[in-house]
Amino acid sequence: MPRARYRGDVMLDIVTYVFLTVVALFCVSPVLWTLLTSFKLESDIVTADLVYFPTRFTLDHYVNLWSQSNYPNLVINSAITTVMTVVICFLTGTVAAYAFSRFNFPGRTQLMLGYLVVRMFPAVLMIIPLFILLGRVGLLDSSFGLAIAYTSFLLPLFVWMLKGFFDAAPKELESAARIDGSTRIGAMFRIVLPIARNGLVATCVFVGIAAWNEYLFALMLTTSEGSRTWPVGLQLMIGEFQLPWGMLAAGGMISILPVMILFAIVQRIMVAGITAGAVKG
Repeated sequence: MPRARYRGDVMLDIVTYVFLTVVALFCVSPVLWTLLTSFKLESDIVTADLVYFPTRFTLDHYVNLWSQSNYPNLVINSAITTVMTVVICFLTGTVAAYAFSRFNFPGRTQLMLGYLVVRMFPAVLMIIPLFILLGRVGLLDSSFGLAIAYTSFLLPLFVWMLKGFFDAAPKELESAARIDGSTRIGAMFRIVLPIARNGLVATCVFVGIAAWNEYLFALMLTTSEGSRTWPVGLQLMIGEFQLPWGMLAAGGMISILPVMILFAIVQRIMVAGITAGAVKG
């Protein structure tokens, strides 16, 4: 009986690993195909018969993308907008998350639910009001205005995530700092933020990834090369009579590198956890 149960457990493990392997390959295959396409010759991309692997590897698509297009400026614009979004969310969301975590005030639950309601609305419903508002204040077609638009739907995510990390921070250490003469804001910066630093960095990275990849707001709220981001720039490369698959694949691979790096950071920090930070504190 134990041997039969052992065999059953082994078979279950094998089936589980096979299933997870198939799912992983299914998720990775589009990225792998894009990577291979970026190294293919144009004759291998547009063919009657499907070519899986390049007959000859080439870097022409990367060179042409970087030297013959405005793609470097698009990447810089995206980086500037993403940094602005993360900074705005950090400055406003940190204080808001701390207030929701530490204070019981009238309307607290309603405000938290209001943040969730904002996330429930489709982003397309917010474009027209944001377009009018940004136009009235002179921030339309600017990196700062685009960062404000991103903040409108990323700030609730930032507050909700960071509040959970603040809730896990021991209140006793904060109370001890208050007894020693520290102010409330001083205790937040000296005690709570160092303890929750893993969660803070992870939250900022999640917000940064969302801002880096955003397409709809960038398409509708920017019109010039000075503020347009890389997702819009890649889409505009598609012409009426041309479809540069090689350059699009190269641009996609360059653009996902920061996301992969940031996700790797998030994964490492999330494994470390808030408990390690509390012990060190």
